[in-house]
Amino acid sequence: MIAKMTFRLLGATAALSLACTAFAAPPRVFPVADRPVLEDRMPNPPIAFPGGVKAWRDVVYQTVPGYRPQIVDIYVPAGAGQHPLVLYIHGGGWRAGHTRHSGALADFPKVLAALAAEGFTVASLEYRLSEEARFPAQLQDANAALRFLRAHAQEYRIDPARVGVWGGSAGGHLAALTATTCRDTALDPAAANDGCVQAAVTWYGVFDFAAMAATPDGNAAGKSLLGCPGPCDEEKIRQVSPVAHIDAKDPPFLLIHGTEDKTVPVAQSRLGEAALRRAGVPVEAIYIDGVDHSFIGKTPAQTREATLRATNATFDFFHARLGVPVK
Repeated sequence: MIAKMTFRLLGATAALSLACTAFAAPPRVFPVADRPVLEDRMPNPPIAFPGGVKAWRDVVYQTVPGYRPQIVDIYVPAGAGQHPLVLYIHGGGWRAGHTRHSGALADFPKVLAALAAEGFTVASLEYRLSEEARFPAQLQDANAALRFLRAHAQEYRIDPARVGVWGGSAGGHLAALTATTCRDTALDPAAANDGCVQAAVTWYGVFDFAAMAATPDGNAAGKSLLGCPGPCDEEKIRQVSPVAHIDAKDPPFLLIHGTEDKTVPVAQSRLGEAALRRAGVPVEAIYIDGVDHSFIGKTPAQTREATLRATNATFDFFHARLGVPVK
């Protein structure tokens, strides 16, 4: 009886071995590096936009230990040669937002691609938000993105000597700060050898944090950015305010703001304009009557008119200041 059971068990084992052999695949071979590989190897083919523009999504420009990889979208025109670079910085109170939105523009990637089609390489920036990292991390991210893009100028057809920055709301603040703090190692220790920007556009941006304290919520978003549990100290307010950094070396500016803005008062752009003029910096300002933050009007038609006026003025400004003839 025991011998018979043993025979049956041996037979079942042999059958199982034969079955496993029948389903065994050839040895699987994959590329293996000599160290841990942390880079994202997912293929990232470009997206085609009208006019021959190609866009690469979520390109990593830096990885800071303890944080998610920082990314940009990059839109490259079809024409040969080097093109001026425009870096867009999104809004959202420094605590929200992403690379692919701006105000009431219904399809912002198409807007950025349209700017690229007119002869610019365009990048749209993700930066660390205020609940992820306190100021000046956001400025450091903008500088790091510009360093990355200049270092990859050949790949993305960039002229590193012609660079503009553009942002709305919190992004307008960061665009102004990026333009006015070139090579300021007190705010960015890595900035000593940075290239400066040649043009800046702000839409309803913050220029003076001290004046923002008078807003209904006391600039709660700004306090979060600075990490102030109570009133922020004067040195923090000075460091984060573009008006404190403006001098004659700054690039030309275009400021656009709605006169009825209840989130960032129009007085912010007026303060910025006055400081730029005092320093002898070329500045243009457009104040759009009757519209609120994000150029939102009392009617859809008013919103559309204000948004398109600001967008067209921005495109024209970059053409003029970065030396790209309008075709």
